[in-house]
Amino acid sequence: MSSEELRQKFLDFFEKRGHLIVPSSSLLPSDSSVLFTTAGMQQFSLYLAGKKDVIKDFKSRHLASCQKCFRTDDIEEVGDDTHHTFFEMLGNWSVGEDDKGYFKKGAVDYALEFLVKELGLDKNRLWVTVFKGEGSIKRDEEAINIWKDNGIPLDRIKEFGKKDNFWGPVGEIGPCGPCSEIYYDRGEEFGCNRPDCGPNCDYCKRFVEIWNLVFMEYLKNEKGEYEILPQKNIDTGIGFERLASLLQKKASAYESDILLSVVLKLEEISKLKYSENKKAFRVIADHVRGAVFLAGEGIIPSNVSQGYILRRILRRAMRYGKLLGLEQDFLVPLADLVIDKYKGVYPEVSEKREEIIEAIKDEEMKFEKTLRLGLAVMEKMLNSKSDKRIEGDEAFDLYQSYGFPLELTEEIAEEKGFSVDEEMFNEALAKHQEISRAGKEKKFGGVGKEGGEEEARLHTATHLLHSALRNILGEHVQQMGSDITSERLRFDFKHAQKLTEEEKKKIQELVNSKIKREMEVKKEEMLLGQALESGALAFFKEKYPERVFVWTIYDSKTGEVFSKEICAGPHVESLKDLGDFEIIKEESSSAGIRRIKAVLK
Repeated sequence: MSSEELRQKFLDFFEKRGHLIVPSSSLLPSDSSVLFTTAGMQQFSLYLAGKKDVIKDFKSRHLASCQKCFRTDDIEEVGDDTHHTFFEMLGNWSVGEDDKGYFKKGAVDYALEFLVKELGLDKNRLWVTVFKGEGSIKRDEEAINIWKDNGIPLDRIKEFGKKDNFWGPVGEIGPCGPCSEIYYDRGEEFGCNRPDCGPNCDYCKRFVEIWNLVFMEYLKNEKGEYEILPQKNIDTGIGFERLASLLQKKASAYESDILLSVVLKLEEISKLKYSENKKAFRVIADHVRGAVFLAGEGIIPSNVSQGYILRRILRRAMRYGKLLGLEQDFLVPLADLVIDKYKGVYPEVSEKREEIIEAIKDEEMKFEKTLRLGLAVMEKMLNSKSDKRIEGDEAFDLYQSYGFPLELTEEIAEEKGFSVDEEMFNEALAKHQEISRAGKEKKFGGVGKEGGEEEARLHTATHLLHSALRNILGEHVQQMGSDITSERLRFDFKHAQKLTEEEKKKIQELVNSKIKREMEVKKEEMLLGQALESGALAFFKEKYPERVFVWTIYDSKTGEVFSKEICAGPHVESLKDLGDFEIIKEESSSAGIRRIKAVLK
């Protein structure tokens, strides 16, 4: 069964059983406490918490989806049979209970029917885990009995605590609950031969988790306490890559049809065998796929936030490419294969092919020069040491001078038997960031908090410009940087093409039309979550505090809102104080980033 057939079979199965099929949400979540969408339930979290009405918005309590996900906590594990950065999650939900809702028994019945009857998996190879009870939350005896009633013997039902069998929340607070995980026994040849081997074995990968059934009964509150949810929900997730590999009788997704084309291309361009270079091939294949999907979301490699993760996986892939002797730009043909594989399921990767390739190519070019120098410096450093330890300032120098993420330094060091002083590295990094932040405040960059009247006028104008760009060019436009002096504003934004004269004219005219209407400027203080829910834009790379200021530019007569952004800078109270807005220059800042300089007359 191909991966395309499996994905469709799952969605068809649940659609026939009364579930609404919901498209995948973005990898960039609305919840600011997490970097990425890490689970299928994130787009439904407010419904699962009982804060939004699922019937009103979806006309159904039963939902199913195939969700794009990205997780960063297992990057070092990538290279084994089961871990990935980007992956897909097949999931089904029952939100709340009524005569049409289902809970534990319904979730178990559906799971076994799909795995055994639809897919033909051997039921005798299925093992399950359940929550054994911990703290104030009791042992899940109901789940144990349901599995036994469905023909799973007690010796294949294992009990674990919160670490393994209590799921969520995704962020600091939110819906969560005990879970039952379904494992597939791949056979003794994958095992450790220990008598106690089973799910969650520390010594082997014989038992692979393929489906997690979450019995969502609790809400973790801001105090860290578990409250009973006003409604019970089912939230399940299948690791798509793992299940596809099992069905295709492959050890991992790298040998399945999901990533095999990338692996074969790597063999072709490296003249090396996958079987003899598994870790390097797998890291490259996983990371190029992850990079395609992150860049497809409009993320640009950088040193902060989501951009840092994209840079990290690209540079990690490049470093493994160097170990294989690959030349510059080797990631580009691999990225093309990934785009071709997924364009029918996620058309956005095909639509943004040019931007994706440009982002990858640009990062390869940037890192190519410094990688050789950095590796040589590091090699010399390691050879000169007898204590098998890289100091924090040395690791920071590799980061600042050669673009080595700490994790890359640690990985290379570990291969040579060295350790890295991570604590001192973080101190050096924090000191560097503080100096940089002070410099930015001094010259009144993007989120400067102080400034005179002229700076306030220009700062307000950046909000107008940002909104006009999104109106004229599209909502892919995001602020990537800002710098203001007493004479002009400079605004960097995400956009792949040079602006035409017509586009510049329209943008300028739109800004001036709002100024002439003398729109008002309103400042409000609120919690970050409330600000994001209200629709305020938040594209600055700095980490926002718990409470933020939201600036709204609006027409008090008609109620029209033209701009609404989170910002810590000063603004004027009314646009009547601005004067005429004029774009004096538009140019490239870096790959995929354009820059506008403008003045107020």
